[in-house]
Amino acid sequence: MLMVISPAKDLAMDRAAPAMALTQPALLDDASRLIDVCRQLTPVDIARLMKLSDKLAGLNAARFAEWQRPFTQDNATAAILAFNGDVYQGLDASSLSQPQLEFAQQHLRILSGLYGVLRPLDLMQAYRLEMGTRLHTEAGETLYAFWQDRITEQLNQQLATLGSDLLLNLASQEYFKAVRPKALNARVVNVQFKDAKNGQYKVISFYAKKARGLMARYVIEQQVDSVEKLKAFDSAGYYFCAAQSTEQELVFLRDQVA
Repeated sequence: MLMVISPAKDLAMDRAAPAMALTQPALLDDASRLIDVCRQLTPVDIARLMKLSDKLAGLNAARFAEWQRPFTQDNATAAILAFNGDVYQGLDASSLSQPQLEFAQQHLRILSGLYGVLRPLDLMQAYRLEMGTRLHTEAGETLYAFWQDRITEQLNQQLATLGSDLLLNLASQEYFKAVRPKALNARVVNVQFKDAKNGQYKVISFYAKKARGLMARYVIEQQVDSVEKLKAFDSAGYYFCAAQSTEQELVFLRDQVA
């Protein structure tokens, strides 16, 4: 099984690296081309394009200017530790053992607006470039046009390496749009997490994001390799709901926040 998750806006670049070999992003040359495009943007351009405050636009203009190769442990951080959003709180990568991180390196991929696809132990430098950004490149008017074929090819390569035909989509809609599902050599299984609220089960964004991270951790800890085994996921009070699920989408419910 191969999993995909989204990145996070919030970063924690000062976390200590695990005591194991770190890797370089597979699509770093493509990321460099995007950096060249982004360096032509003024802070005003960045604020408008990404709908950021002047302060954040200035910060990200500085990040684009300072981005440099080669990536080392002195100027970059392992991706699985660098991101700090809700998904990554659920994943809690800093508490994974070395064998678990090695499993994650093979079975987990992070979709990225700048790097395309990141493995957990790939080094990355700080950035903000969401996949939905309408950035003009030689490929077209959006990052989707730039990345879709490249990302899909990378996922297919890893699926072939794993000998797997199953892709677990734990990414947001914004990021999974950067994949061409029909070109994937795999069956895609989506997941929904719903919490009880006012007598109904609803997707509550904060909880759903954290649950995606919890499920990624569950797959890593249990070395889950089938949809049937995935249905046993029960972290934080969630349970599988067969009545609301289909072959393409698994639904997990929670009656009370754990």
